[in-house]
Amino acid sequence: MTSNCSFEEVDQLMKYLEPTIYIPIFLFGLILNAIALLVFCKFLRKWTESTIYMTSLALMDLVLLFPLPFKMHATNHLWPAHLQRLCSVLESLYFVGIYGSIYIIMCIAVDRWLAICHPFKAKQLRSPKAALGTCVGVWLLVLAAMSSTIYRFGEGRQTYFHCFHGFSENGWSPSVIISLLIFGFLIPALVVVYCSVQTVWALQQSGQHSPKSQACVKIIYSSLSAFLVPFTPSHLGILLQFLVHQGIIQDCGNKTRISLFIQIAMCLSNITCCLDALCYYFIAHEVRSTKHTFRMTVRRATFSTSEL
Repeated sequence: MTSNCSFEEVDQLMKYLEPTIYIPIFLFGLILNAIALLVFCKFLRKWTESTIYMTSLALMDLVLLFPLPFKMHATNHLWPAHLQRLCSVLESLYFVGIYGSIYIIMCIAVDRWLAICHPFKAKQLRSPKAALGTCVGVWLLVLAAMSSTIYRFGEGRQTYFHCFHGFSENGWSPSVIISLLIFGFLIPALVVVYCSVQTVWALQQSGQHSPKSQACVKIIYSSLSAFLVPFTPSHLGILLQFLVHQGIIQDCGNKTRISLFIQIAMCLSNITCCLDALCYYFIAHEVRSTKHTFRMTVRRATFSTSEL
């Protein structure tokens, strides 16, 4: 992309703003997810669907956290050409962590929707083996998709370069960006929203208006917000930057604002590592609190069926 715009002010601002955002996220995310894994793997006596999904999500968050120190270093330092392959690996891990987390969160929403809205089908479809197979499938999918795609982002880099920055035009091609936006965010977001709304509606229609049931509804809305708040701005920024690369947005001022917006949005999207760790407790609490509701729903459905 050729441009006469200067982004020096944006780059100078991000040199100070990026560490301010990344350092707390890295420290708190690392501690919280490590504690979560320790609890899941050492102290829990039984592996359930929920604990399997949450363990996989914690691992995804750690994969996302691992490249952050390198990302901070690359913002202020040029890397020599022989580190191009290392840069591609780190970039792949970063995006694997992001989109792996998105898909695992989607699986958690679907699993919760099945358990509450379709309790009879859930008995057949939900199991620890099915949850483990789903998580393995997500890992293989995002590893294959991101590893093959991100490698092309660095094409054309010569001599010294900024890792995680200056992606090639191949990386901004319509096929890559449209696929990323649709399959990487839009479809999972629609699934999470649909499952969350249907689950809340089912809880409200079940006749269980206890404080625990109402708490579950709030937890579901909180989990939905924890998904949409970090990832929606970053993908909006990707869309806007894509329009810049396609020449649809040409105003220099808008280009500068979009450059600043996408960099801040991508930084803040990493807060999902901390939000996910905080949601582990709430999801576990939700499972315990709604267990009685699930049983009452199944009993009522069974009783009604026996009367037919």
